[in-house]
Amino acid sequence: MRGPVLVIELAEAVPSVAIQRLRDFLLGASARFEEKRVGKYDLNIHAENLGIRDAGDVDGRRPVLVSLMGPGIGDEAIFEAEHADEVDQEPLIGFTPTHAVDVIAFCNRPVDHLVTALLTAAVMDVIGGVANAELREDQVSIVAGLPGIVATMTDPWPAAYGSAEFLRAWAQQPGFRLLK
Repeated sequence: MRGPVLVIELAEAVPSVAIQRLRDFLLGASARFEEKRVGKYDLNIHAENLGIRDAGDVDGRRPVLVSLMGPGIGDEAIFEAEHADEVDQEPLIGFTPTHAVDVIAFCNRPVDHLVTALLTAAVMDVIGGVANAELREDQVSIVAGLPGIVATMTDPWPAAYGSAEFLRAWAQQPGFRLLK
C-alpha cells in the first residue's frame, strides 16, 4: 500500500555538497538506508528522530523513498511527467521548477503522514526549496493562515506551497493528514 507523497520544488540543481549533507542526514536518521543512486534513497526512517513520540500501534521505523530528480541527477522522465500537468508555478512560488524531490511513504497510517511532512521539512532544511502539497477542499482554509505559507490555489485542484516551517505547523494541526 502506498502512502502520502510530498514534493519539494527546486529552482536549480542541488549542489553535490548539499546532496552529501542530505545523504549524511538520512543515513543518521534511518534504521535501514539503501542508496539506489546518488540522490535516491530507500529508507526505514526512525519516527522519533523527527520528533514523533507516538507511532501509534506500529513500529516507529517507517518505510520511505526520498528521490531527487531532474536534469543531471536522474529520474528525469518522472520529473517531466509529474510537472506536465502542473499550472505555471512561477507566479505562485517565484520560479519554474527545474528539479524536485519526492518524499514518498510506503504505508498510510497516521504516523506515516507525520513522517512524510516532518521528513520533507528536514530535507528542505538541508537543500531548500518549496513544498508542494495537494490538499482536500476542506484543508485550504486550515493551511491558509499557517506560518511559512507561500501560496495556495484551488484551481485546477487545491494545493499549498510552503516552507519547512509551514509543514511543521501544519503537522501540528488536529486531524492532520496529507492527501495521498
